[in-house]
Amino acid sequence: MPDWDDLKVFLAVARAESLSGAGRGLKCDAATVGRRVARLEEALGAKLFLRSAQGYALTDAGTRLLPHAERAEQALSAAAEELGGAAGALSGQLRIGAPDGCANYLLPQVCAELCDANPGLEIQIVALPRVFNLSKREADMAIAVSPPAAGRLTVQKLTDYHLHLAAHHDYLARHAPIRCRADLRGHRMIGYIPDMIFDKELDYLAETGAETVALASNSVSVQMQAVRAGAGLGIVHDFAIPFAPGVVRVLPADIALRRSFWLIRHADDRRSDRLTRLAEALGQGLRREVARLEAQV
Repeated sequence: MPDWDDLKVFLAVARAESLSGAGRGLKCDAATVGRRVARLEEALGAKLFLRSAQGYALTDAGTRLLPHAERAEQALSAAAEELGGAAGALSGQLRIGAPDGCANYLLPQVCAELCDANPGLEIQIVALPRVFNLSKREADMAIAVSPPAAGRLTVQKLTDYHLHLAAHHDYLARHAPIRCRADLRGHRMIGYIPDMIFDKELDYLAETGAETVALASNSVSVQMQAVRAGAGLGIVHDFAIPFAPGVVRVLPADIALRRSFWLIRHADDRRSDRLTRLAEALGQGLRREVARLEAQV
């Protein structure tokens, strides 16, 4: 009979695809992780991983073990929730993956409220300009700008948000006035690095009529800081404008975008009352914060 601690190590290696990555999550060294994996393989009489220079990949036996280990993990989590009193305050660790615009301008306030209401809750915000892999448990839940097309996931629309072309007062004062789209020709555009756009919903360039981006970044926050520095014009989130004094919308009636945030969870997590309650609280908080910040623009 496999030991649960060894199964936990197995899951960590399967998700991190390396001993060192698993060790960081488990707060132990890679050598210890390797010994635990070897012990589990010996107990089961099967090789669970193929080791190579690229990392650790599951064998057929490891692939068959994975869903059983995940069910054991979910059962223990559910038991802890029930014994801890799921109807009370929320506690434990929650890791949220989100695009950096949401992570920088919305989640800090929303998560602060959640922590105030639930003192035993520990929240980790992972801000990355890409799609998260929930199957590898990179996060407990993820926020995305479009719903995924595949995978064993549950998807919930959280809220719409709005974006506009914007610039700093200083930039506008130094350049010719912009009264219509045609006036944008010759202005410096700020936006995404074209080949690093990870979701079609982030491809804003066509909205401005510009053919190239003169100053580009894969980070929404870097783009906003460039706009704030007076470096040019960029499509920015309305909810980010209150954090950038001097930045104003340009041609707001002509260039206006609406996008949505979606909450994505692993399908098996639907059985977790704790994660469901956290998802509901997170969604309510994000809706309130988007509305509050957009009202200031």
